[in-house]
Amino acid sequence: MQEDKIRILDMQKEDRPRERLVKKGPASLSDSELLAIILRTGSRKENVLNLSHRILNQYNLKQLSRINLTQLMKVHGIKEGKAAQISACFEIARRLESCTEEAKPKINSPEDVYRLIYPRLREEKKEMFIELCLDTKNQVIKEETISIGSLNANVVHPREVFKMALAESAAHIIVAHNHPSGDPAPSREDIEITKKLVETGSIMGITVLDHIIIGDGRHFSMKEAGHI
Repeated sequence: MQEDKIRILDMQKEDRPRERLVKKGPASLSDSELLAIILRTGSRKENVLNLSHRILNQYNLKQLSRINLTQLMKVHGIKEGKAAQISACFEIARRLESCTEEAKPKINSPEDVYRLIYPRLREEKKEMFIELCLDTKNQVIKEETISIGSLNANVVHPREVFKMALAESAAHIIVAHNHPSGDPAPSREDIEITKKLVETGSIMGITVLDHIIIGDGRHFSMKEAGHI
């Protein structure tokens, strides 16, 4: 029984459940170690790991997930606070099972990009350069503002654009920016940036599908205009 009284803080650091989770990830821990992290503390006569072992000897995980607070509190060493912690964790797990992943926006045309981005750009007084990372099905997996420029200039470096595309394992990207003047006609700089991004994407194996310029209720597609 002396071992039961050993505090978690008295254990070697690499043997403590929380430290092992941080270093090796939750999958490396046993059920009782994960439960010990949830419970946090044991009692004067029993450390939290032994308490967790004892609980799981009495109930397996499925049984533990189904019993109510009153039943949990019948386990020696489990009072209302610890019973609530256990119950809350299993309730989160149940709710997670009922969650459905939100459908990712799919881009089939420049109009799709316009509808996706225009609502948050229409009132902007500065140029904002936005990148959409797409998967192989042209679904948006990430949307990010790459840079914010002045009213008449927005310098974009390919390194920043493709840094995110690589991080997200994107198959394709679409870039877009607004013209606060309301006129979506491209400037010479817009066309040069587009060509530079297309060239870089070709080298890196990431297709630049389009560069959309957002105006006041209108948009311009570099792809449709033949610049890509």
